[in-house]
Amino acid sequence: MFIKRLLVAGIMAWSAASPAQTYPSRPITFVVPGPPGGATDVMARALAEDMGKRLGQTIIVDNKPGGGGVIAVQAVTRAAPDGYTLLLTHSTPLINTPYLYANVPYNVRRDLAFISELCVGKLVLAVGRDVPVKTVPEFLDWAAKNKGKVSFGSYGVGSFPHLVGAHLNQTRHLDMIHVAYKGEAPMVQDMLAGNIAWAIGSVTTLGPQIKSGRLRALAVMGDNRIKEMPDVPTMTEAGMKDQEMRPPAWIGLFARSGTPAAILSRVEAEARASIQSPAMRARLDSLALEPVGNSPEEFRRSFETAEPIMARLIKSSGATAE
Repeated sequence: MFIKRLLVAGIMAWSAASPAQTYPSRPITFVVPGPPGGATDVMARALAEDMGKRLGQTIIVDNKPGGGGVIAVQAVTRAAPDGYTLLLTHSTPLINTPYLYANVPYNVRRDLAFISELCVGKLVLAVGRDVPVKTVPEFLDWAAKNKGKVSFGSYGVGSFPHLVGAHLNQTRHLDMIHVAYKGEAPMVQDMLAGNIAWAIGSVTTLGPQIKSGRLRALAVMGDNRIKEMPDVPTMTEAGMKDQEMRPPAWIGLFARSGTPAAILSRVEAEARASIQSPAMRARLDSLALEPVGNSPEEFRRSFETAEPIMARLIKSSGATAE
């Protein structure tokens, strides 16, 4: 009887451990809440290539734009908790969307496992080259003189750029018109075409257009200037000291909750090793992204620090989505 129990226990232990021991045995998917071409998509493809080599498996990038990121997040929360379907996302679908939509079909703390905050994006406020301003004060004055006529873009209702515009409308009575897109790439194309006057976006996406002179940078978001645009002042330097001008601009990696701890640990280890590697750091630098690669616990703390700030901003802005 004793030997039988040992055999049963051994079989059960082997069965429990085998999925983690053989992971990954087939391709992995990164689900991304945006179309090809945006900063998160570009980051996902760079990581997929490097991390795939480390794991010895192909990593596929599956773009699922729209719905404030709900479509992408839901695809992961409905997938099997086996580590083969991962969410690689910017902060909006997890911090902003739950406060914008009445019935979001997921709860971040309940349905997702934090893996790592991969990197932090750098955001810049830019205007079309035909907009007759060169500084933030000039921009605000121009918008006030053209009340109700100035349009601005964002990569989704309730995204950080949308909330900044709503905040400016509310605090400075500008009555600017918001136009939501399903990602940065189409937003930038419309700004280049002159269909919207200004937008806030990643240096990854807007940078090349600013460098070419097709767009004009007025300020970078946050407290520090960035090396990609050393002559562009921060919002604080431009006179905008509002706390709302400091975005949670991270890109992070998640799995469905219930994924075995051993698999989560493997993914975390390889993701962090990839992010900290010289090759990926150089790649991220070229994309104007700052590598982080922290632990799940550190990532969760970062999330919990930013969430109440954005919730308060959403409430005060009156932004909603359906």
